Amino acid sequence: MELTTIYGTAFWGIFIILVTWMVQWFVAAGSKARKEGAIPGKVDESLGHESFSFRAHRTFMNSIENVPAMLGVIMLAILIGADAFWVMICIWSFAVARILHMLLYYAVATNENPSPRSYFFLMGLVSNIALLILCAITMVNF
Repeated sequence: MELTTIYGTAFWGIFIILVTWMVQWFVAAGSKARKEGAIPGKVDESLGHESFSFRAHRTFMNSIENVPAMLGVIMLAILIGADAFWVMICIWSFAVARILHMLLYYAVATNENPSPRSYFFLMGLVSNIALLILCAITMVNF
């Protein structure tokens, strides 16, 4: 059976994760570039959560910290033939979590911990860990 038949819905979830990541990149770069005196590659260290540019940058940086690990686990899961249903559930829950994390980070300027976005960060982390556990179970059962 073809991978697209087995993991087709999961592949769409990967696509959404990548599109979300790219949107975050463009929003962060665009909001920073519109700032007076913007220097490419340098973020004004005086900015805090009250600044949309800061929040957009942190959202993108948070994805840089989280998405590669998830993509690695996804690749492993597909290569070892992990159960397609659970792979899809983990991928889509991660994708939804990243989108909600992004939207809340853009909308809510708070230094509170945990902030509303923290719950969706945790949801994404749990999705990644669950997929990693699924990979381990699949490999033990080879």
